[in-house]
Amino acid sequence: MVTAWRSLWHEPRPADAPPVSRLDWLLAGVFAFAALVEGIVRSDLTWRPLVTVLALVLIPALLWRRHRPLLAALVGWGVAGLLSILQLITDAGDLDLYAMMAVLILLYSLVRWGSGREIVWGTAFVTVVVALGMYATSAGWADVFGGTVLVLLVIALAAVFRIRADLWRRQQREIRNQERVALARELHDTVAHHVSAIAVQAQAGGVVAGLHPEKAAEVLAAIESEASRTLAEMRSMVRMLREDEAVAYSPQRGVADLPALARADATPTVEVSLDGGLTRLARPVDAALYRLAQESLTNAVRHARSATRVGIDVRREGDAVRLRVSDDGQIEPGPAPEPGFGLLGMAERAQLLGGSLSAGPAPEGGWVVEAVLPVAALA
Repeated sequence: MVTAWRSLWHEPRPADAPPVSRLDWLLAGVFAFAALVEGIVRSDLTWRPLVTVLALVLIPALLWRRHRPLLAALVGWGVAGLLSILQLITDAGDLDLYAMMAVLILLYSLVRWGSGREIVWGTAFVTVVVALGMYATSAGWADVFGGTVLVLLVIALAAVFRIRADLWRRQQREIRNQERVALARELHDTVAHHVSAIAVQAQAGGVVAGLHPEKAAEVLAAIESEASRTLAEMRSMVRMLREDEAVAYSPQRGVADLPALARADATPTVEVSLDGGLTRLARPVDAALYRLAQESLTNAVRHARSATRVGIDVRREGDAVRLRVSDDGQIEPGPAPEPGFGLLGMAERAQLLGGSLSAGPAPEGGWVVEAVLPVAALA
């Protein structure tokens, strides 16, 4: 129990709190309208002008609830506590607006987006206010039980969504790490390939310098060019490989290997189209294009409904290379599904190289994956 409280106390605030959105403004507007209407039409409400004005204090709290959840909860529940104190001191009649139920939204926001310390202090304050309100209204055991269950349900709901968002962030982080390790492995192989070429050229240079001194400059220029390319690609490495992994020095597959993915004797058929300007690509980009095309083809074969054709098209566009993988499968009506972890990993691979990736239904039907990568990997 002590460990759990310590963990909650030091838990940081989640980083997924979105900015103030139209939904927040709409929620605040609906609350303001409901509070004003209720303050006007409820004749049984004591001190209607004062209660209505105090209720409207919740409007900024509803807008702050994501970025300042503790402050919003303190303001909202502080108003509720103030109304309970007024009712208790003055022995007035009913001072509760039904619209004040909006404080439950502030409690949800506190648990969903607050830090560990904010949750501890905020829930303690809410507990005091709830107890004070029940005492002020002389609530019976049934009301006490119902109110307690309602508050606990709001807290539990917020905790569930918080844990779910945390798991989603961890899965995305794991995908990014896996893609970075894979990319680092490919870059490591590429660098090893270049260094081997430099070593061979240096050995040959020693022989050439002795037999044909006039050609030594050409050998040195080739070594300098190869070394410059190697250093540029080394700066693109994002992670070091684990020391206990076996290292293979064979070059990775690239764009030149894409025609091997074509097939005409199966369903769906696979067609590969390459333009003539795909030479001298950076090794990481070359390998990434092959991996992205291969992964997109695998997804199309597995998931495209009634697809008869898959097209892979790679072409040079200035300083970038565009990969397009499309199929003619059937798309179910309705909004596009959320991207899976495979697509998220592909997008992460493209972003690590300074490019972008998009996927979705095509206007003419079927599914399209498009990636745009720079010819030179992001240094």
